Amino acid sequence: MIIAAYLKALAQITDARFLRVLALGVGLTIALLFAFTVAFAWTVGLIVPDSFSLPWIGEITWVDNLASWAVVPVMIFASIFLMIPVASAFTGIFLDQVADAVEAKHYPGLPPVAHVPFSESIGETLKFLGLLLCVNIVALILALIFAPFAPLIFWGVNGVMLGREYATLVARRRMQPEEVRSFRKRHSTTFWIAGVCMAIPLTIPVMNLVVPILGVAGFTHLFHRLNQA
Repeated sequence: MIIAAYLKALAQITDARFLRVLALGVGLTIALLFAFTVAFAWTVGLIVPDSFSLPWIGEITWVDNLASWAVVPVMIFASIFLMIPVASAFTGIFLDQVADAVEAKHYPGLPPVAHVPFSESIGETLKFLGLLLCVNIVALILALIFAPFAPLIFWGVNGVMLGREYATLVARRRMQPEEVRSFRKRHSTTFWIAGVCMAIPLTIPVMNLVVPILGVAGFTHLFHRLNQA
């Protein structure tokens, strides 16, 4: 059932609404990282003195320029790691549109849903990312202690978090909060396995940018399948 859900999601990846969410997430991420790089370089330029003197050498006047330019390759390297959580955050804000696209194609005739306000969506996304960060810090500590099992720890912990979050995200569209909690609890194992299936490709560059979209699409299929059971 989980594999079938993700295969259906993958088959719809060229949907214009899927691509729009992906483009928004990646575009906003690049813009943010560029702005952060410029601001960081400017701050370094302010902190590092324009010139200073060294014994036997004399006055040095090029250090501030060197430091400012050195920030650029450092931030480019850091963006390889920063782009993933930031892109996931931006993409998560628009994931409701992905669920709409899935339901419009595969589940026509459903009554309209009451969409979560944009401000509330941002708040929930930030809350989830904060929790995910804290959990992964704990997972990192465990991975350092039990190094041979590091991948399993990462997949298992993030599988729980991702399964819980995406199941909630999809179910809340058509259920009351109490029903969502009950539904999530009944199918916790299924959602955990589906979350692990998301966590594994999160370790693959470029592919991990598409994971949030495929995740919400796959969980939308799982929701309708399990809700009929």
